[in-house]
Amino acid sequence: MTRSELIARLAERFPQLILKDADACVAEILTAIGDSLKAGNRVEIRGFGSFSLNYRPARMARNPKTGEKVAVSGKFVPHFKAGKELRELIDRR
Repeated sequence: MTRSELIARLAERFPQLILKDADACVAEILTAIGDSLKAGNRVEIRGFGSFSLNYRPARMARNPKTGEKVAVSGKFVPHFKAGKELRELIDRR
């Protein structure tokens, strides 16, 4: 499902919302999740899952084209862990 499909589904399910309002709702939720992760916090949505940050330490990698060694700096990457209800829902398919 894409962002635009999610917006369309919200507008369809809640007729009082026009597409512009549904778009604003989705944008606000995604911005709040991003801002919270940027601040180093964990985001948990009960029944769906949690978003957190994992640290990947610095390492030496190789350029696949030339084989030359390249230094890759350490960084934080977002991580999603599905909640129990979501895992069970997917498992039942």
